Amino acid sequence: MQYSILITGCSSGIGLEAAKMLQERQFLVVASCRQVEDIERLKAQGIKHVVQLDLANSHSIESGLRETLEITGGHLFALFNNGAYGQPGAVEDLSVDTLKKQFDVNFFGTHELTTRVLKIMLAQGYGRIVHNSSVLGLVAAPFRGAYNASKFALEGLTDTLRLELADTPITISLIEPGPIESRFRANALKALQENVDIASSRHKSGYEEAITRLSKEGPTSSQTLPASAVVEKLIHALEAKHPKSRYYVTLPTYAAGIMKRIFPTWLLDKIMLRQGG
Repeated sequence: MQYSILITGCSSGIGLEAAKMLQERQFLVVASCRQVEDIERLKAQGIKHVVQLDLANSHSIESGLRETLEITGGHLFALFNNGAYGQPGAVEDLSVDTLKKQFDVNFFGTHELTTRVLKIMLAQGYGRIVHNSSVLGLVAAPFRGAYNASKFALEGLTDTLRLELADTPITISLIEPGPIESRFRANALKALQENVDIASSRHKSGYEEAITRLSKEGPTSSQTLPASAVVEKLIHALEAKHPKSRYYVTLPTYAAGIMKRIFPTWLLDKIMLRQGG
């Protein structure tokens, strides 16, 4: 049996790298992207099967999964929930609508797709689900409230689902990357400029610094790793006899995991405030 996998968020970065690397390992990869115009671009890069799937749209989730199952013959070995974006902004500057948009993609859409796939996996008697979370699913950072909240929620839901799947052959894992080479910053910059009233905020100077940082090309720090570092953890979660519940990626994530467990809150706050906006 050829192992099949549906991957969300494949237009660039981690999702695209996962599609390429798993296809090389003879997985039957179905890569999904939000924009229809990206489909042919991905196929031109060698991805054989690409479907349109917008996590913020229930109809798109349904049609994207249906098309996926037509490609895989009605079965699905794995789901890699990678599709997400980061909405910057101080909590006080985030409207309810902006927060809902963040959760529609990073949480509600991921949940809807997962539960649809879970029914298939339970019926077929096997399957693996992997959620791509973040170091910001472990610790909070200033001006990342919307993204923090969505990833904290995803981690809580995943931990609960893992317990509820304990008596089934289905496994679920979390991957928690830190800084990774991708278009994440470019997308975050667009979300900041579109959804936050920078000019009237008391954090205006902080936003201006954030715009400068998000506009820079290249790695954000010496600890930034290529997208393949995430895919290596994904491969273990898919191929190991006993996949881990959590996979840390990058030194900052390992450090955050340790600090979260042993540091008092006041000290962790002090460290995270140094990270800036």
